[in-house]
Amino acid sequence: MDVLDDIQFYVMNCHHYADIPAHDERFASSWVDMPNSEFDPVRGHQMYERYSRELKLIEELGYDAIGLNEHHNTPFSLMPAPSVRAGHVIACTERIKIMVAGVPLNLSTPNRVAEEYAMLDVMSGGRMEFGFPLGTGMEYWSNAAQMDPVTARARFREGLDVVLKAWTEPGPQRYEGEHFFYRYLNIWPRPYQQPRPKIYIMGGGSPETVDVAVEFDAGYSVVFTPIPVQLRAFADLREKCAARGRELAGEDIMLTVMAYVADTDAEAEREGRPYMERFFSWFHRVPPKYMTPPGYVTRANFERLASTRALADARESSWEDMRAIGRIAIGSPDTVAETIAHWAREAGSSRIMLNMTHANMPEEMTVKNLTLFASEVIPRIRARTAVAP
Repeated sequence: MDVLDDIQFYVMNCHHYADIPAHDERFASSWVDMPNSEFDPVRGHQMYERYSRELKLIEELGYDAIGLNEHHNTPFSLMPAPSVRAGHVIACTERIKIMVAGVPLNLSTPNRVAEEYAMLDVMSGGRMEFGFPLGTGMEYWSNAAQMDPVTARARFREGLDVVLKAWTEPGPQRYEGEHFFYRYLNIWPRPYQQPRPKIYIMGGGSPETVDVAVEFDAGYSVVFTPIPVQLRAFADLREKCAARGRELAGEDIMLTVMAYVADTDAEAEREGRPYMERFFSWFHRVPPKYMTPPGYVTRANFERLASTRALADARESSWEDMRAIGRIAIGSPDTVAETIAHWAREAGSSRIMLNMTHANMPEEMTVKNLTLFASEVIPRIRARTAVAP
């Protein structure tokens, strides 16, 4: 089956704190140690209200899902608690799926995550999906110092095991692990969806994260990674799943795309490019020391991140540097549709996570972007199902 036959479009709203401070060059990082004196609660309230309007519009325009994620100590995100935001979105919507992607299990207590996520699934009547990230390196500087990044992967894997056992096996049950111990693992409520909601592992293309997706029969998504590295990771995932007798479907691979659409290619680049560049130069301004705390990633991943200009030196990176690590689809409806359809078929993916609100883009531009994509791009992509690849 052509992946375009089942293609679905998710919209991630990162909830940027959109006011960039004057003389932002004073700040080496917009993560971890960015002074919270720069946060204005009144403006923050206004931004939550704005993003609520955008989330409601996403459902009204016919998109398939809303994506929410978690970050700390940064104007990149006003969602340190995405489960709280998801509860609000459930109450404000009726049919759309909601993906929380999500709480880093290695920085939390997995039974509580299992309970919160099950509660959201029951509240929503089974509209939830969940992405499980290892978490950025920045989160280790922003949370309790006793959280050792060296044990991050082991805690993550064991935490995911706790969540899935809590969801799918009757309790009370006893769980004895290296990092987590429960005498009575017995969550109330249990998930609405049986045997469990759809889950994705969120990674950066490393074989270690691919192995977690294989072990737990999860979907897989890659962020801020060059496309050739993504494709190698997807091929690795397929090969390892096949060895276990599992055939991946298009819904098991999720692509993340930064998208901006206008009537012409020139208009789209003139309007959208400055905000996409600002996304990297300010909202993703992270020194390597915060991105890769000691022991957090393998040497190979450390070398990749340190040598990726758009991540390691965002203020000096070029448009070409940014496009080298991100799937940036910018242009007319025909251009954007052709680009995304090609990427979906190449990766074997039928799930596209769109970033449509870029940096401090004004609300009216985001509304225009969301509306044009829904009315002009999605129909063009779905019409290609009858066209030979």
